Amino acid sequence: MLDIKYIRENPDKVKENNKNRKVDVDIDRLLDLDTLRRDQIKEIDDLRAQRNQGSKGKPSPDDIAKMRKVGDEIKKLEVKLEKIETEYNDLFLKIPNLTHKDSPVGAENDFKVIEQHGQPTKFDFAPKDHEQLMLDLGVIDFERGAKVAASKFYFAKGDLVRLNQALISYGMEIATKHGYELLETPDLAKNELLAGVGYNPRGEAQDQIYTIENTDLSLIATAEITVGGFHAGEILDLSNGPKKYVAISHCFRKEAGAYGKTSKGLYRVHQFTKLELFVFCKPEESENLHQEILSIEKEIVDGLAFPYRVIDIPTGDLGGPAYRKYDIEAWMVMNEGFGEITSTSNCTDYQARRLNIKYRKDDGSNEYIHTLNGTAIVTSRFPIAIFENNQQSDGSIVVPEVLRKYLGKDIIGK
Repeated sequence: MLDIKYIRENPDKVKENNKNRKVDVDIDRLLDLDTLRRDQIKEIDDLRAQRNQGSKGKPSPDDIAKMRKVGDEIKKLEVKLEKIETEYNDLFLKIPNLTHKDSPVGAENDFKVIEQHGQPTKFDFAPKDHEQLMLDLGVIDFERGAKVAASKFYFAKGDLVRLNQALISYGMEIATKHGYELLETPDLAKNELLAGVGYNPRGEAQDQIYTIENTDLSLIATAEITVGGFHAGEILDLSNGPKKYVAISHCFRKEAGAYGKTSKGLYRVHQFTKLELFVFCKPEESENLHQEILSIEKEIVDGLAFPYRVIDIPTGDLGGPAYRKYDIEAWMVMNEGFGEITSTSNCTDYQARRLNIKYRKDDGSNEYIHTLNGTAIVTSRFPIAIFENNQQSDGSIVVPEVLRKYLGKDIIGK
């Protein structure tokens, strides 16, 4: 969330930012509620002080009667305050983060290409998409995945299982080399933590999140949720540098509303495994660390040697917590173009305010930290790029050289 003081002092800037990010929040109503809320809290506090003063010594029957009336008035005001705070919080939590001055302003397709590596793969035969390649090689089973669970669940088989494990091992090796501490997280998280990170399992994101009935838990969509909650409510010591994690987890997404060619095969599925980079740092460090995460993602993709580009995500496609976001998109036969395989976001102090995570400064005061996240490996999108770009005329797949020591073979074939 934003600092309410900033919103009070800069309502027009917040309104303009919301407009650029395609978010409709009534800021004037929020500020009215903020005034009502503060007035109500002061009135309640004054009455409590009056009651406490009256209870000192030995009160007379008249004093006791007066204090009861004060107590009744406090209860009425608390009920009124609760209604005000419910509306206030509903509006407040919908406000997205501020936006980096260099982020492109516009909708989903108004991104800016920062760099491109390699040219689209050319074939001297008619190439197949990854779904057909995997089915022909017998390494995936969507039909039985649907029979056991639902459509868009699947069984990975044989060499696809080995490839997924190889990718995770490869990503862990690179990330830990850069000083990121390895975690394996729970696949469930409390709903308050999902909301704190920026996912609302009971609100707008409920069509994407699997909630567990009769509990306050949901299946996570990314380890960003669990690692973000790892230090919730803590004051961190960052005197020796930022806290950097690389976390493996299963991820679950309903992908409601997904359709078209980008929902084909593995591109949009309900369950996958992901290796996620996450950083807690001082505010002045976050922009440089955002570049560090992007450079690690690029190092991983460079090693796999398929064509890709880096894009700067436009304001209308950033998502609530992100201040700035970069995607890496790989060349994909299925798209006849590029498709997202990684993202990295600088969320500044937006998540930290909601999760109440601070660090102790040199002067002894506490300040909200900045959080950043990024995809190291995801076992849905990465195999798409490998299978489609490395396919041979006989339907076999050349294994990227960096993965061969993990996979134990050079070719995936029948």
